[in-house]
Amino acid sequence: MLLTSPLAAGCAGSGAADGAKSQSGPATATGRPSPRTTSPEELCTRIVAYWSRRQLKDDTYGDYQSMGLSDGQYDILMDVVDATRGELERGDARAADRLIDRKAHEGCEEWYRTGGPRKGPWG
Repeated sequence: MLLTSPLAAGCAGSGAADGAKSQSGPATATGRPSPRTTSPEELCTRIVAYWSRRQLKDDTYGDYQSMGLSDGQYDILMDVVDATRGELERGDARAADRLIDRKAHEGCEEWYRTGGPRKGPWG
């Protein structure tokens, strides 16, 4: 019985001082929208586009693992970089930037549609 006394004492202060129920009620909403979850496809698109831009500027180091990419994401990155080099050679940086975003999105969407990282431990 001695063990339950601290538990009961911890609950004793939950009401108003006179024993009446507290009027504070539940917390009210702040009016801000709830944060949304980033989908795996969107996260893949962002990271592949980021590293594609760095790769095209020769501003990368290490291998795909040091970039935080899976083998499958790195394959997408290499496809994006290969597709984008032509635009950069023509001198159209804006078109290259749009192409990076589009190809990264398409590659990641396809990768997740066909199983993505669930294909295996290094997929």
